[in-house]
Amino acid sequence: MTNAIQLYDFHKWSNIRVFSRLKELPKELYTNEIESVFPSLSHVMVHMYLTDALWLKVIKRDSFERIMAYLGEAQKETENRSMEELERMFAKLANEYELFLKDNRDAERAFTIEHPMYGKLETNVFELIQHVANHGTYHRGNITAMLRQQGVPGVSLDYVIYLYEKRKDGSIE
Repeated sequence: MTNAIQLYDFHKWSNIRVFSRLKELPKELYTNEIESVFPSLSHVMVHMYLTDALWLKVIKRDSFERIMAYLGEAQKETENRSMEELERMFAKLANEYELFLKDNRDAERAFTIEHPMYGKLETNVFELIQHVANHGTYHRGNITAMLRQQGVPGVSLDYVIYLYEKRKDGSIE
């Protein structure tokens, strides 16, 4: 398993664990408005989905204009989605990432992305997957804190737990 594929697999594994934990809890916790980093858990999950979707477009080297148009459509598509619907959207997006990563064997080959505010950046697929995983880790931490604010524990999402589980079931060596 390449580093990019394994890192993305960790990201996917973590998201699955978050959804599993959220489904164990009273449904209203998902949409409860609270004073925190985001107004609700559902807002965090939508933000994570939209960001993951955006970065896949960047990794596939779509133009900035096409990405922004897509993002506008995706924001409408995620409005008022149930947790179960959003979970299915995450699964479909994860499948798109996995297909792309399996077909793109040279994750370290440099290419340039361009943003109107930040300019040009020479990067590679691995670095952008690392960004996606780091972004997800940050917001899954928000989710854990928001759950605790509502009186319930989160779920362990440490990378080492992922390694233990994956090596135990033979997914990675």
